[in-house]
Amino acid sequence: MKEKNHFILSEGDVNHSHSRNEWQNSYLNDQTKQILKDDKRYFLHQSLSTPCLNVVSECEGIFLTDEQGRDIMDFHGNAVHQVGYRNPAVIKAMKDALDLLPFSPRRYTNKWAVQLAKELTSLTENQLSKVLFAPGATSAIGMALKLARLATGKHKVISMWDSFHGASLDAISIGGERLFRKGLEPLLPGTIHVPSIDSYRPLWEGHSGDPIQLVKYIEYTIEKDGEVGAIVMETIRNTDVQIPPKVFYQELRRVCDRHGVLLILDETPIGLGRTGKMFAYEHYDIIPDIVVLGKGLGGGVFPLAAMLAKEELDIASETALGHYTHEKSPVGAAASSAVISYLKDNNLLERTAYLEQLLNKRLNELKEKYVQIGDIRGIGLLFAVELVKDRTSKERAYEEADQIMYACLKKGLSFKVSKGNVIQLCPPLTITEEELEKAIQILDDSFAEVIQ
Repeated sequence: MKEKNHFILSEGDVNHSHSRNEWQNSYLNDQTKQILKDDKRYFLHQSLSTPCLNVVSECEGIFLTDEQGRDIMDFHGNAVHQVGYRNPAVIKAMKDALDLLPFSPRRYTNKWAVQLAKELTSLTENQLSKVLFAPGATSAIGMALKLARLATGKHKVISMWDSFHGASLDAISIGGERLFRKGLEPLLPGTIHVPSIDSYRPLWEGHSGDPIQLVKYIEYTIEKDGEVGAIVMETIRNTDVQIPPKVFYQELRRVCDRHGVLLILDETPIGLGRTGKMFAYEHYDIIPDIVVLGKGLGGGVFPLAAMLAKEELDIASETALGHYTHEKSPVGAAASSAVISYLKDNNLLERTAYLEQLLNKRLNELKEKYVQIGDIRGIGLLFAVELVKDRTSKERAYEEADQIMYACLKKGLSFKVSKGNVIQLCPPLTITEEELEKAIQILDDSFAEVIQ
Protein backbone atom coordinates (compact mmCIF):
# COMPACT_ATOMS: atom_id res chain seq x y z
CA MET A 1 0.00 0.00 0.00
CA LYS A 2 1.83 3.02 -1.26
CA GLU A 3 1.28 6.68 -0.48
CA LYS A 4 0.13 7.40 -4.03
CA ASN A 5 -2.83 5.05 -3.47
CA HIS A 6 -3.83 6.66 -0.21
CA PHE A 7 -7.24 7.65 -1.58
CA ILE A 8 -8.37 4.01 -1.41
CA LEU A 9 -7.60 3.96 2.30
CA SER A 10 -10.09 6.60 3.30
CA GLU A 11 -13.21 5.18 4.85
CA GLY A 12 -12.57 1.60 5.95
CA ASP A 13 -11.42 -1.86 4.90
CA VAL A 14 -9.24 -2.35 1.87
CA ASN A 15 -10.36 -5.42 -0.10
CA HIS A 16 -6.84 -6.52 -0.80
CA SER A 17 -3.53 -6.53 1.05
CA HIS A 18 -0.81 -9.04 1.86
CA SER A 19 -1.96 -9.20 5.49
CA ARG A 20 -5.55 -9.83 4.46
CA ASN A 21 -4.63 -12.67 2.10
CA GLU A 22 -2.34 -14.24 4.68
CA TRP A 23 -5.01 -13.99 7.38
CA GLN A 24 -7.70 -15.58 5.23
CA ASN A 25 -5.46 -18.39 4.02
CA SER A 26 -4.35 -19.36 7.52
CA TYR A 27 -7.43 -18.56 9.58
CA LEU A 28 -10.46 -19.66 7.56
CA ASN A 29 -11.58 -23.23 6.98
CA ASP A 30 -12.77 -24.68 3.68
CA GLN A 31 -16.48 -24.24 4.48
CA THR A 32 -16.02 -20.54 5.21
CA LYS A 33 -13.89 -20.07 2.11
CA GLN A 34 -16.62 -21.67 -0.02
CA ILE A 35 -19.25 -19.24 1.31
CA LEU A 36 -16.88 -16.35 0.61
CA LYS A 37 -16.29 -17.72 -2.88
CA ASP A 38 -20.04 -17.83 -3.53
CA ASP A 39 -20.44 -14.32 -2.10
CA LYS A 40 -17.71 -13.07 -4.41
CA ARG A 41 -19.35 -14.86 -7.33
CA TYR A 42 -22.84 -13.39 -6.94
CA PHE A 43 -22.34 -9.89 -5.56
CA LEU A 44 -21.01 -7.01 -7.60
CA HIS A 45 -17.53 -6.18 -6.40
CA GLN A 46 -17.03 -2.80 -4.75
CA SER A 47 -14.41 -1.17 -2.60
CA LEU A 48 -14.91 -1.46 1.18
CA SER A 49 -17.26 -4.42 0.68
CA THR A 50 -17.30 -7.37 -1.70
CA PRO A 51 -15.07 -9.41 -1.69
CA CYS A 52 -15.75 -9.85 2.02
CA LEU A 53 -13.37 -10.73 4.83
CA ASN A 54 -15.16 -13.47 6.75
CA VAL A 55 -18.57 -15.03 7.35
CA VAL A 56 -20.59 -14.34 10.51
CA SER A 57 -23.40 -16.52 11.79
CA GLU A 58 -24.53 -14.88 15.06
CA CYS A 59 -24.24 -11.69 17.07
CA GLU A 60 -25.04 -10.72 20.64
CA GLY A 61 -23.96 -7.92 22.93
CA ILE A 62 -20.51 -6.76 21.86
CA PHE A 63 -19.76 -10.00 19.97
CA LEU A 64 -19.97 -11.33 16.46
CA THR A 65 -19.64 -15.08 16.03
CA ASP A 66 -18.11 -16.30 12.79
CA GLU A 67 -19.03 -19.40 10.83
CA GLN A 68 -16.30 -21.35 12.62
CA GLY A 69 -17.77 -20.53 16.04
CA ARG A 70 -15.21 -17.93 17.12
CA ASP A 71 -16.36 -14.90 19.09
CA ILE A 72 -15.14 -11.49 17.93
CA MET A 73 -15.37 -8.31 20.02
CA ASP A 74 -16.81 -5.80 17.55
CA PHE A 75 -15.40 -2.30 17.93
CA HIS A 76 -16.62 -1.46 14.42
CA GLY A 77 -20.22 -2.50 13.92
CA ASN A 78 -20.78 0.08 11.18
CA ALA A 79 -21.77 2.27 14.16
CA VAL A 80 -25.22 0.64 14.53
CA HIS A 81 -24.71 -1.19 17.81
CA GLN A 82 -25.02 1.42 20.57
CA VAL A 83 -27.31 -0.84 22.62
CA GLY A 84 -25.48 -4.01 21.64
CA TYR A 85 -26.29 -6.66 19.09
CA ARG A 86 -29.54 -8.60 19.34
CA ASN A 87 -30.74 -6.43 22.20
CA PRO A 88 -33.72 -8.27 23.75
CA ALA A 89 -35.72 -5.08 24.38
CA VAL A 90 -35.36 -4.02 20.75
CA ILE A 91 -36.23 -7.48 19.43
CA LYS A 92 -39.32 -7.72 21.66
CA ALA A 93 -40.60 -4.29 20.61
CA MET A 94 -40.19 -5.22 16.97
CA LYS A 95 -41.95 -8.57 17.43
CA ASP A 96 -44.87 -6.90 19.18
CA ALA A 97 -45.27 -4.46 16.29
CA LEU A 98 -44.72 -7.21 13.73
CA ASP A 99 -47.58 -9.26 15.16
CA LEU A 100 -50.00 -6.37 14.71
CA LEU A 101 -48.87 -4.09 11.88
CA PRO A 102 -45.83 -5.24 9.87
CA PHE A 103 -46.38 -2.49 7.27
CA SER A 104 -48.16 0.84 7.21
CA PRO A 105 -49.16 2.20 3.77
CA ARG A 106 -48.00 5.75 3.22
CA ARG A 107 -51.45 7.41 3.23
CA TYR A 108 -51.88 6.23 6.84
CA THR A 109 -49.97 6.86 10.02
CA ASN A 110 -49.56 4.57 13.02
CA LYS A 111 -49.01 4.90 16.75
CA TRP A 112 -45.42 3.58 16.65
CA ALA A 113 -44.23 6.19 14.16
CA VAL A 114 -46.02 9.02 15.98
CA GLN A 115 -44.59 7.92 19.32
CA LEU A 116 -41.05 7.85 17.94
CA ALA A 117 -41.44 11.32 16.42
CA LYS A 118 -42.67 12.62 19.78
CA GLU A 119 -39.74 11.01 21.62
CA LEU A 120 -37.10 12.35 19.23
CA THR A 121 -38.38 15.91 19.32
CA SER A 122 -38.65 15.82 23.11
CA LEU A 123 -34.99 14.79 23.29
CA THR A 124 -34.19 18.16 21.67
CA GLU A 125 -36.52 19.91 24.17
CA ASN A 126 -38.68 20.61 21.12
CA GLN A 127 -36.07 22.93 19.66
CA LEU A 128 -36.11 20.59 16.66
CA SER A 129 -39.82 19.87 16.64
CA LYS A 130 -40.46 18.46 13.18
CA VAL A 131 -39.43 15.02 11.89
CA LEU A 132 -39.33 12.92 8.75
CA PHE A 133 -38.22 9.30 8.62
CA ALA A 134 -36.39 7.50 5.82
CA PRO A 135 -35.08 3.97 5.21
CA GLY A 136 -31.47 5.16 5.53
CA ALA A 137 -29.46 8.23 6.47
CA THR A 138 -28.28 8.80 2.90
CA SER A 139 -31.92 9.40 2.00
CA ALA A 140 -32.36 11.64 5.05
CA ILE A 141 -29.41 13.74 3.86
CA GLY A 142 -31.17 14.07 0.51
CA MET A 143 -34.31 15.29 2.29
CA ALA A 144 -32.27 17.86 4.21
CA LEU A 145 -30.73 19.19 0.99
CA LYS A 146 -34.17 19.52 -0.59
CA LEU A 147 -35.56 21.31 2.46
CA ALA A 148 -32.63 23.73 2.52
CA ARG A 149 -33.27 24.69 -1.11
CA LEU A 150 -36.95 25.31 -0.46
CA ALA A 151 -36.35 27.26 2.73
CA THR A 152 -33.58 29.53 1.44
CA GLY A 153 -34.23 29.69 -2.29
CA LYS A 154 -30.54 28.87 -2.80
CA HIS A 155 -29.10 25.64 -4.15
CA LYS A 156 -25.45 25.85 -3.13
CA VAL A 157 -24.04 23.93 -0.18
CA ILE A 158 -20.78 24.21 1.72
CA SER A 159 -19.35 20.96 3.06
CA MET A 160 -15.94 19.63 4.01
CA TRP A 161 -13.30 17.58 2.28
CA ASP A 162 -12.86 14.17 3.96
CA SER A 163 -16.48 14.19 5.11
CA PHE A 164 -18.88 11.30 4.52
CA HIS A 165 -22.65 11.78 4.22
CA GLY A 166 -23.72 8.63 2.39
CA ALA A 167 -23.14 6.90 -0.93
CA SER A 168 -25.94 8.16 -3.19
CA LEU A 169 -25.09 10.62 -5.94
CA ASP A 170 -26.31 13.69 -4.03
CA ALA A 171 -24.61 12.54 -0.82
CA ILE A 172 -21.23 11.89 -2.44
CA SER A 173 -21.49 15.30 -4.10
CA ILE A 174 -21.40 17.04 -0.73
CA GLY A 175 -19.14 14.35 0.72
CA GLY A 176 -15.40 14.80 0.57
CA GLU A 177 -14.11 11.24 0.22
CA ARG A 178 -12.22 10.71 -3.04
CA LEU A 179 -12.96 7.00 -2.91
CA PHE A 180 -16.70 7.58 -3.33
CA ARG A 181 -16.42 10.31 -5.98
CA LYS A 182 -13.79 8.79 -8.25
CA GLY A 183 -15.05 8.19 -11.78
CA LEU A 184 -18.59 9.37 -11.06
CA GLU A 185 -18.46 13.04 -12.00
CA PRO A 186 -20.17 15.29 -12.92
CA LEU A 187 -21.83 15.40 -9.51
CA LEU A 188 -24.52 17.61 -8.01
CA PRO A 189 -23.89 21.24 -9.02
CA GLY A 190 -23.45 23.92 -6.39
CA THR A 191 -21.34 21.95 -3.92
CA ILE A 192 -18.50 23.94 -2.39
CA HIS A 193 -15.87 22.17 -0.31
CA VAL A 194 -13.73 23.73 2.39
CA PRO A 195 -10.83 22.17 4.33
CA SER A 196 -11.79 19.82 7.12
CA ILE A 197 -10.65 20.21 10.69
CA ASP A 198 -7.62 18.06 11.44
CA SER A 199 -6.16 18.57 14.88
CA TYR A 200 -3.12 16.38 14.15
CA ARG A 201 -2.30 17.44 10.60
CA PRO A 202 -3.41 21.08 10.21
CA LEU A 203 -3.22 22.40 6.67
CA TRP A 204 -1.67 25.67 7.73
CA GLU A 205 -0.19 27.14 10.87
CA GLY A 206 -2.94 27.73 13.36
CA HIS A 207 -5.55 25.92 11.23
CA SER A 208 -6.60 23.68 14.11
CA GLY A 209 -5.19 25.67 17.00
CA ASP A 210 -7.28 28.68 15.95
CA PRO A 211 -10.42 27.27 14.26
CA ILE A 212 -11.84 30.76 13.87
CA GLN A 213 -9.59 31.06 10.81
CA LEU A 214 -11.63 28.32 9.13
CA VAL A 215 -14.91 29.94 10.15
CA LYS A 216 -13.69 33.22 8.64
CA TYR A 217 -12.85 31.40 5.43
CA ILE A 218 -16.34 29.86 5.37
CA GLU A 219 -17.92 33.28 5.90
CA TYR A 220 -15.71 34.74 3.17
CA THR A 221 -16.93 32.01 0.81
CA ILE A 222 -20.57 32.70 1.71
CA GLU A 223 -20.16 36.41 1.10
CA LYS A 224 -18.30 36.06 -2.18
CA ASP A 225 -20.57 33.40 -3.64
CA GLY A 226 -23.90 34.82 -2.54
CA GLU A 227 -25.90 31.68 -3.32
CA VAL A 228 -25.07 29.42 -0.40
CA GLY A 229 -28.16 28.12 1.35
CA ALA A 230 -26.71 25.53 3.74
CA ILE A 231 -23.64 24.19 5.45
CA VAL A 232 -23.52 20.41 5.95
CA MET A 233 -21.09 18.93 8.47
CA GLU A 234 -20.49 15.86 10.54
CA THR A 235 -20.75 17.31 14.05
CA ILE A 236 -17.76 15.17 14.95
CA ARG A 237 -15.89 13.40 12.16
CA ASN A 238 -16.58 9.72 12.70
CA THR A 239 -14.05 7.59 10.90
CA ASP A 240 -10.80 9.28 11.97
CA VAL A 241 -12.45 11.06 14.93
CA GLN A 242 -11.92 14.80 14.50
CA ILE A 243 -13.45 16.83 17.32
CA PRO A 244 -13.88 20.56 16.66
CA PRO A 245 -13.50 22.89 19.67
CA LYS A 246 -16.62 24.57 21.06
CA VAL A 247 -15.61 28.01 19.79
CA PHE A 248 -15.70 26.73 16.20
CA TYR A 249 -19.36 25.77 16.29
CA GLN A 250 -20.48 28.76 18.29
CA GLU A 251 -18.91 31.15 15.78
CA LEU A 252 -20.16 29.05 12.84
CA ARG A 253 -23.70 29.28 14.24
CA ARG A 254 -23.38 33.08 14.36
CA VAL A 255 -22.10 33.15 10.76
CA CYS A 256 -25.06 31.07 9.56
CA ASP A 257 -27.50 33.35 11.37
CA ARG A 258 -25.92 36.50 9.89
CA HIS A 259 -26.23 35.22 6.33
CA GLY A 260 -29.45 33.21 6.46
CA VAL A 261 -27.62 29.92 5.90
CA LEU A 262 -28.99 26.69 7.38
CA LEU A 263 -26.68 24.62 9.57
CA ILE A 264 -27.26 20.92 8.86
CA LEU A 265 -25.44 18.51 11.18
CA ASP A 266 -25.01 14.88 10.16
CA GLU A 267 -24.96 12.69 13.27
CA THR A 268 -25.68 9.43 11.47
CA PRO A 269 -22.92 7.37 13.16
CA ILE A 270 -22.38 9.42 16.32
CA GLY A 271 -25.84 10.37 17.55
CA LEU A 272 -27.86 8.59 20.24
CA GLY A 273 -25.24 8.43 22.97
CA ARG A 274 -22.01 7.59 21.17
CA THR A 275 -20.31 10.77 22.44
CA GLY A 276 -21.76 10.60 25.96
CA LYS A 277 -24.72 12.82 25.07
CA MET A 278 -27.82 11.92 23.11
CA PHE A 279 -26.80 14.34 20.34
CA ALA A 280 -23.20 15.33 19.67
CA TYR A 281 -24.20 18.97 19.08
CA GLU A 282 -25.10 19.20 22.77
CA HIS A 283 -21.38 19.39 23.55
CA TYR A 284 -21.27 22.76 21.76
CA ASP A 285 -24.23 24.63 23.29
CA ILE A 286 -25.76 25.34 19.88
CA ILE A 287 -28.96 24.38 18.11
CA PRO A 288 -28.57 23.39 14.44
CA ASP A 289 -31.37 23.97 11.96
CA ILE A 290 -31.48 20.33 10.86
CA VAL A 291 -30.00 17.13 12.31
CA VAL A 292 -29.79 13.76 10.56
CA LEU A 293 -29.77 10.51 12.53
CA GLY A 294 -29.35 6.94 11.31
CA LYS A 295 -27.42 3.72 11.89
CA GLY A 296 -27.94 3.09 15.63
CA LEU A 297 -31.45 4.56 15.46
CA GLY A 298 -32.68 1.15 14.29
CA GLY A 299 -30.99 -0.72 17.15
CA GLY A 300 -28.68 -2.66 14.88
CA VAL A 301 -31.71 -4.50 13.50
CA PHE A 302 -33.88 -2.27 11.33
CA PRO A 303 -32.66 0.28 8.77
CA LEU A 304 -34.16 3.60 9.82
CA ALA A 305 -33.07 7.24 9.72
CA ALA A 306 -34.57 10.53 10.77
CA MET A 307 -34.32 14.18 9.82
CA LEU A 308 -35.12 16.55 12.69
CA ALA A 309 -35.79 20.20 11.84
CA LYS A 310 -36.87 23.46 13.43
CA GLU A 311 -40.56 24.33 13.44
CA GLU A 312 -40.11 27.21 10.99
CA LEU A 313 -38.80 24.79 8.36
CA ASP A 314 -42.20 23.12 8.00
CA ILE A 315 -42.67 24.81 4.63
CA ALA A 316 -42.78 21.96 2.11
CA SER A 317 -46.39 20.81 2.19
CA GLU A 318 -46.60 20.96 -1.61
CA THR A 319 -43.32 19.11 -2.23
CA ALA A 320 -42.44 15.48 -1.54
CA LEU A 321 -39.25 15.67 0.52
CA GLY A 322 -39.11 11.96 1.18
CA HIS A 323 -42.14 9.91 0.14
CA TYR A 324 -40.40 6.61 0.90
CA THR A 325 -42.34 3.35 0.92
CA HIS A 326 -41.14 2.42 4.41
CA GLU A 327 -41.20 6.00 5.70
CA LYS A 328 -43.30 5.27 8.79
CA SER A 329 -42.48 1.63 9.41
CA PRO A 330 -44.19 0.46 12.61
CA VAL A 331 -41.52 -2.19 13.11
CA GLY A 332 -38.65 0.25 12.62
CA ALA A 333 -40.26 2.88 14.83
CA ALA A 334 -40.83 0.31 17.56
CA ALA A 335 -37.16 -0.68 17.39
CA SER A 336 -36.06 2.95 17.64
CA SER A 337 -38.31 3.74 20.59
CA ALA A 338 -36.89 0.70 22.35
CA VAL A 339 -33.35 2.01 21.70
CA ILE A 340 -34.18 5.36 23.28
CA SER A 341 -35.80 3.70 26.29
CA TYR A 342 -32.88 1.34 26.73
CA LEU A 343 -30.35 4.18 26.64
CA LYS A 344 -32.30 6.03 29.32
CA ASP A 345 -33.27 3.10 31.55
CA ASN A 346 -29.71 1.77 31.71
CA ASN A 347 -28.01 5.16 32.17
CA LEU A 348 -25.85 4.48 29.13
CA LEU A 349 -25.06 8.16 28.54
CA GLU A 350 -23.56 8.58 32.00
CA ARG A 351 -21.81 5.25 31.72
CA THR A 352 -20.33 6.19 28.35
CA ALA A 353 -18.90 9.40 29.79
CA TYR A 354 -17.32 7.33 32.58
CA LEU A 355 -15.87 4.70 30.23
CA GLU A 356 -14.45 7.48 28.08
CA GLN A 357 -12.06 8.35 30.91
CA LEU A 358 -10.95 4.74 31.28
CA LEU A 359 -10.42 4.23 27.55
CA ASN A 360 -8.58 7.52 27.20
CA LYS A 361 -6.23 6.62 30.08
CA ARG A 362 -5.45 3.15 28.76
CA LEU A 363 -4.85 4.31 25.18
CA ASN A 364 -2.52 7.06 26.30
CA GLU A 365 -0.58 4.45 28.27
CA LEU A 366 -0.14 2.59 24.99
CA LYS A 367 1.00 5.82 23.38
CA GLU A 368 3.75 6.14 25.99
CA LYS A 369 4.76 2.55 25.27
CA TYR A 370 4.77 2.62 21.46
CA VAL A 371 6.32 5.55 19.60
CA GLN A 372 4.41 4.55 16.48
CA ILE A 373 1.26 5.93 18.07
CA GLY A 374 1.28 9.54 16.99
CA ASP A 375 -2.03 10.74 18.37
CA ILE A 376 -5.01 9.70 20.48
CA ARG A 377 -8.36 11.41 19.87
CA GLY A 378 -11.63 10.51 21.49
CA ILE A 379 -14.98 11.41 22.93
CA GLY A 380 -17.45 9.07 24.61
CA LEU A 381 -16.87 5.61 23.19
CA LEU A 382 -15.43 6.80 19.90
CA PHE A 383 -11.63 6.89 19.73
CA ALA A 384 -8.90 7.11 17.13
CA VAL A 385 -5.37 5.77 17.45
CA GLU A 386 -3.28 7.30 14.67
CA LEU A 387 -0.18 5.33 13.65
CA VAL A 388 2.90 6.99 12.18
CA LYS A 389 6.38 5.98 11.09
CA ASP A 390 7.73 8.53 13.52
CA ARG A 391 6.19 11.40 15.47
CA THR A 392 8.31 14.09 13.90
CA SER A 393 7.49 13.50 10.23
CA LYS A 394 4.00 12.11 11.00
CA GLU A 395 4.35 9.85 7.97
CA ARG A 396 1.36 7.52 7.96
CA ALA A 397 2.11 3.94 9.01
CA TYR A 398 -0.13 2.12 6.54
CA GLU A 399 1.39 -1.37 6.66
CA GLU A 400 1.71 -1.38 10.44
CA ALA A 401 -1.96 -0.46 10.88
CA ASP A 402 -2.98 -3.19 8.45
CA GLN A 403 -0.84 -5.79 10.23
CA ILE A 404 -2.10 -4.77 13.67
CA MET A 405 -5.72 -5.07 12.54
CA TYR A 406 -5.21 -8.66 11.42
CA ALA A 407 -3.19 -9.51 14.51
CA CYS A 408 -6.14 -8.24 16.58
CA LEU A 409 -8.63 -10.19 14.48
CA LYS A 410 -6.73 -13.38 15.24
CA LYS A 411 -7.13 -12.61 18.93
CA GLY A 412 -10.82 -11.78 18.66
CA LEU A 413 -10.97 -7.99 18.27
CA SER A 414 -12.40 -6.20 15.22
CA PHE A 415 -12.24 -2.50 14.41
CA LYS A 416 -12.14 -0.12 11.45
CA VAL A 417 -8.94 1.29 9.98
CA SER A 418 -9.57 4.75 8.55
CA LYS A 419 -7.34 6.65 6.13
CA GLY A 420 -5.11 3.58 6.11
CA ASN A 421 -3.38 4.38 9.41
CA VAL A 422 -6.05 5.34 11.97
CA ILE A 423 -7.40 2.61 14.22
CA GLN A 424 -10.96 3.60 15.04
CA LEU A 425 -12.50 2.12 18.17
CA CYS A 426 -16.29 2.20 18.34
CA PRO A 427 -17.65 -0.42 20.79
CA PRO A 428 -21.26 -0.84 21.91
CA LEU A 429 -22.22 1.42 24.80
CA THR A 430 -23.20 -1.71 26.70
CA ILE A 431 -19.59 -2.89 26.98
CA THR A 432 -18.34 -3.78 30.46
CA GLU A 433 -15.12 -2.52 32.02
CA GLU A 434 -13.73 -6.04 31.87
CA GLU A 435 -14.49 -6.35 28.16
CA LEU A 436 -12.95 -2.94 27.52
CA GLU A 437 -9.78 -3.92 29.38
CA LYS A 438 -9.59 -7.18 27.45
CA ALA A 439 -9.83 -5.31 24.15
CA ILE A 440 -7.02 -2.93 25.16
CA GLN A 441 -4.88 -5.90 26.15
CA ILE A 442 -5.44 -7.47 22.73
CA LEU A 443 -4.43 -4.18 21.13
CA ASP A 444 -1.32 -4.01 23.34
CA ASP A 445 -0.34 -7.60 22.53
CA SER A 446 -0.82 -6.99 18.82
CA PHE A 447 1.34 -3.87 18.86
CA ALA A 448 4.05 -5.85 20.60
CA GLU A 449 3.76 -8.61 18.00
CA VAL A 450 3.85 -6.36 14.92
CA ILE A 451 6.19 -3.57 16.01
CA GLN A 452 9.66 -4.93 16.74
